[in-house]
Amino acid sequence: MLGKLNALQEELRDYGFIILGFPCNQFGMQEPGKNYEILPGLKYIRPGKGYVPNFQLFEKLDVNGVNEHALFKFLKNACPPVGDSFGNPTNRLFWEPLKVNDIKWNFEKFLVGPDGRPVMRWFPRVNISEIREDILKYFRQLVQRAE
Repeated sequence: MLGKLNALQEELRDYGFIILGFPCNQFGMQEPGKNYEILPGLKYIRPGKGYVPNFQLFEKLDVNGVNEHALFKFLKNACPPVGDSFGNPTNRLFWEPLKVNDIKWNFEKFLVGPDGRPVMRWFPRVNISEIREDILKYFRQLVQRAE
């Protein structure tokens, strides 16, 4: 997934598109390290093989629960949930209370327009090619409105 995000960032950057990454440890405790350990962990462990994101990576934060960051509260309230099920949350999801509009798992994505308004939200496992097409369709709509 991370390599595909790098490719998407590279392809669309000339259009003003910017990917922002927010590490979180609420999904299977998959990001347990300190903030200074995240980039070396990506480069050497997971996914490894020298991977370095070409997009802005922020400090780790909570995206759900009582300590959710205000940005994610805003995004989740602006876009409909990507589903109503968490599957089997036992020993996988680490926040309370669970709410239907919560982010379901790592790599859930949001599209925010140039005006700062959330436009779209994608389930974590949606194929990056589908996301790319949705973004390009949105860009075309922006151009049509400007004409």
